[in-house]
Amino acid sequence: MNEPGTEGVLLDQGALHDRLDDAPGWLREHYRTFRESMLGERDGSPFPCYFGIEVEREGDLLYAACESTTDPAALLRFRDVLLEYLDAYEDHADRAPLAVFFRPPDGDRGEAHYHERLWHVLEFLHVHDPEPWPEEIPTDPDTPRWEFCFGGEPLFPTSRAPFYDERKSRYSPVGLEITVQPRAVFEGITADTEAGEQAREAIRGRMEEYDGVCPHADLGDWGVEGDREWTQYLFREDDAASPDACPLTPTREHPKAPEALLEPGAWRRFAESPPSESASESDAAVTSGLDDD
Repeated sequence: MNEPGTEGVLLDQGALHDRLDDAPGWLREHYRTFRESMLGERDGSPFPCYFGIEVEREGDLLYAACESTTDPAALLRFRDVLLEYLDAYEDHADRAPLAVFFRPPDGDRGEAHYHERLWHVLEFLHVHDPEPWPEEIPTDPDTPRWEFCFGGEPLFPTSRAPFYDERKSRYSPVGLEITVQPRAVFEGITADTEAGEQAREAIRGRMEEYDGVCPHADLGDWGVEGDREWTQYLFREDDAASPDACPLTPTREHPKAPEALLEPGAWRRFAESPPSESASESDAAVTSGLDDD
């Protein structure tokens, strides 16, 4: 953790703060607006998730920056950072989510762009996951106990993006931002516990005050009949610009990519020399139809 630089490395808050002056402008602005939203107020209302406020204020969050949502080398570097995070978060703090900031695209992009890019990133991670899908988690997203898995762990990746007009709790003015939380950090505060029920009621009340609108219709709880996890990763605003079914179709087939691309540091195959034919074929499947950022 805290290797040199800011992009493609896992950073604690101290390292991030120390390196911001030398970081790309987009990353400085991403983090500035993120921190202001966590610790500031909107019309007198604090950010709805008090867990988010606490981990940013106390320095418990971990951070990563990714240069692209489409470039295979950048996404493989992010893959390695996410694996490192899964090894480190339990020793870092009681609750230590990972906040990931992506370099913004050129020009203004609409809602459809951000849904597309989020699910592309998740698909890339799934295809290049060195661990199989956990046996206890179903692979069908249209079930109440499905959730995205990576590195052998169930994860809850929530996203913020620039296209939100009213729902400011999900608004990130710079570009796509994903906060990753392992399911394990919710132990003791799940929907079937008294503490979890109280926390959700409090957060939803704060969300309504902060956003000035009712909590999103897709907001739900994992494992509750009728609720779906995937719809909560990036709330839809425009039905015509958002997917009506989960874009990811996970499988238990493993591995899905050449062994060489599952090894740590595989991104160097793209950065140092042209990738092999097998590598090109593997990554063409998850980059086809997408323009570069």
